[in-house]
Formats: sequence, structure tokens, C-alpha cells
Amino acid sequence: MEVLKRIRYLSSQTPVHMTLLDPDKQTPEQAARIARIAGHAGTDAIVVGGSSDLQRGEVNKTVRQVKAATDLPVILFPSGAEAVAPAADAIFFMSLLNSRSPQFLIREQKQATQFLRQAEIEPIPMGYLIVEPGMRAGAVGQADLIPRGDEVEAARYAMAAENFGMAIIFLEAGSGAPEPVPVSMVAAVREAVSILVSVGGGIRTPEQAAEIVAAGADIIVTGNIVEGRTDINGAVSPLVAAAKTRR
Repeated sequence: MEVLKRIRYLSSQTPVHMTLLDPDKQTPEQAARIARIAGHAGTDAIVVGGSSDLQRGEVNKTVRQVKAATDLPVILFPSGAEAVAPAADAIFFMSLLNSRSPQFLIREQKQATQFLRQAEIEPIPMGYLIVEPGMRAGAVGQADLIPRGDEVEAARYAMAAENFGMAIIFLEAGSGAPEPVPVSMVAAVREAVSILVSVGGGIRTPEQAAEIVAAGADIIVTGNIVEGRTDINGAVSPLVAAAKTRR
């Protein structure tokens, strides 16, 4: 089954949980261990990417190790064209909609297209929005951060993404953010669009996960919660259980 079709099917049953692994923060072997345990804990997909200076070779090593350790789909979350690894199943082919730079709106994507086609990596069109505080993602992406209280602005961007034909809108508070995207913003975006709504950054507790999916998120993405942890199952299982209680 194609990855996007799989995500849509799973999200029609219950909200989807994805575990994000940054190759810059663990070895390929460590990433594979985390992916295997997260899969047993109930995560639905492994997302690989994150850091701004990742290169194709190091990303591909992680992807290969993860794919050897789990049957879950492996989806790239690339920082740029040079981080596109051929071993991945799919890629979030995203445009950072509130960036001030054409590099993150379209130019990196343009650079990657021929390679994606040759490698037969499934592109999943995504509109990417960075919300305050944004953290490093906001700084590197030169984003005009969406204020945490501006639900209207977030909804307008989301509607534009839907009109462009994007399959997912991703609301991101930034990796390591002290708080996730506000629940009121998630609800406003959910009301505004019919495409999949994904939320990441700052989701650390089952209560936060439950509130976000109750507000209408189809997908939650967590990453920092597993970094440097020995008890991966203890970190992921409660989040998965909380996320999947909405339906």
C-alpha cells in the first residue's frame, strides 16, 4: 500500500502517531533500536530528518538500519535537497509556507525532484507551518512565526495549502519547544480544512497528546521524548495510547 494511502486509512480509524528520529542525535544503530521499540509500542511510522546540516549519506545509513529493524514505513522529513535518502519509502514533500525565503518555499524542493523520481520515493505533499516559539526550525527556515494566539492566520495558511492540493498541513512549534501548538489553533485549522492535520514539537505528555487529537489532529509527531532515553517503550506507549482514544 502506498504510504499516503496507508496514513489516510489509519487516520480514518484512529489518530496516527509517528516517531521522529534525527540522524544527528543518535547513531544508525541507536535509531534502529528506537524504531523497533517504538513500533512495538504502537507508533505507526518512522520519520527521519530534522537537523539543518544533514547529508544524504548519513541519512541513508539511518534509514537502512531502521528499515532492517521494523516493517513500519520510513518517511523523510528533510532539511533540504541534500538530505534526501534513496532508501526511504516516502518523503514529506513540504513547502514552509510562512518562510521569508524562496529556498524553503520552492527552491530546495525543485533541486530534489529529479532525484526523487529516479529513486522512486513517494512524495507526500505537505504544507509546513512554524508556530511560536519556532525554536531552531523557525530560525533556520527564516519563518515569520505564526503567533500562538492567531488562529485565523494559521487557518488561512491551511486553507491555502488545501487549495494548492497538499495532502497534509503540519503545525510545528519547533523541536524542543516548551509547549506544543495551542489546542485552539489545532481546532481552528481542523475546522477550516478537510485535509489531514498533523501536529509536532513540544508534545511530551499523554495529556497534551490527548488534547491535540481531541481538537482534531489526525497525526501527532514526537521526537525529543525518545532522545537519550533508555526506556523507549515507557516514553512512547503512553503517548500512543492517549492519541488513539479520540475515536
